[in-house]
Amino acid sequence: MPEMGRVEAVTFAEIEGAAGRIGGIARRTPVLTSRGFNARSGAQVFFKCENFQRCGAFKIRGAANFLLSMAPADLPRGVVAFSSGNHAQAVAVAAREVGARATIVMPEDAPRSKMEATQDAGARIVTHNRFTESREAIARGIAEESGATVVPPFDHPWIVAGQGTAALELLAEVPELDALVTPIGGGGLISGCAVAARQLRPAIRIFGVEPEIANDAFLSLQAGYPVEIPPPETIADGLRTVKPGVVTFAIMQRLVDEVALVSESEIVETMKFLLTRMKILVEPSGAVAAAAVLFGKLPERLGKVGVVLSGGNVDADALADFLR
Repeated sequence: MPEMGRVEAVTFAEIEGAAGRIGGIARRTPVLTSRGFNARSGAQVFFKCENFQRCGAFKIRGAANFLLSMAPADLPRGVVAFSSGNHAQAVAVAAREVGARATIVMPEDAPRSKMEATQDAGARIVTHNRFTESREAIARGIAEESGATVVPPFDHPWIVAGQGTAALELLAEVPELDALVTPIGGGGLISGCAVAARQLRPAIRIFGVEPEIANDAFLSLQAGYPVEIPPPETIADGLRTVKPGVVTFAIMQRLVDEVALVSESEIVETMKFLLTRMKILVEPSGAVAAAAVLFGKLPERLGKVGVVLSGGNVDADALADFLR
């Protein structure tokens, strides 16, 4: 795992390199707008729809860049990852594309649809109890026994560079953005996007969003060092991290202007709005950035705002419960 000194290596050039590298695996996703959302929020919003990405989330960008950056000699020993779902699917698919075996450590209560999709991509799943067991320790043990390479969900320059390609695409399509808003889990998405966005538009403002009950990045940036929280019970399962990464926290400290917090009910209401008004399905984790805009959690008069809808993987039963 990289140390603090490696942080500066997450450069715009590396993000450009990742964009050229992952084109055969990741998709270029659309940018959509909504007059209804603009009218209700009072902002001019451009949605980067990573819910239409391969595997249904942005995670394929970082996973593909990681595996395609590995030494070819390491691929036959396989890879191991730990994830509640979206990173799991992404690593499984990327591994299949490069001909590597994948083992994924997933919580027992991960969404069923995400576990099934991970298995369908050919990965072996090892489950754990997220309240009593360390997924990182389990993954490390598998890697030490098998010789596999651990593909972390966020805290590695290759992952950060891959995720930053989302902002690269967004600003190529809407270069005059005044603000960029992304969800924060471990910080890989916002870190990569912040590096890319600040290079392309230095005055752009960068905002991260977390659930109120999964606010480790918010507390960490306030404290000035990574703060660990108990495993959160948020419906945004992709944002249940308990502590920011070393690499991602350092980038957030330098480049993120503010972190906003949204409630569970605001996340659900935003999902409903996006589904009923824009006809797009977004999972709870993917809706938090839009929720911050819709419910006025960001400064007023931001101008043109880019919002990353980070994923669209949600179980049908859970979606029915949310809509009720």
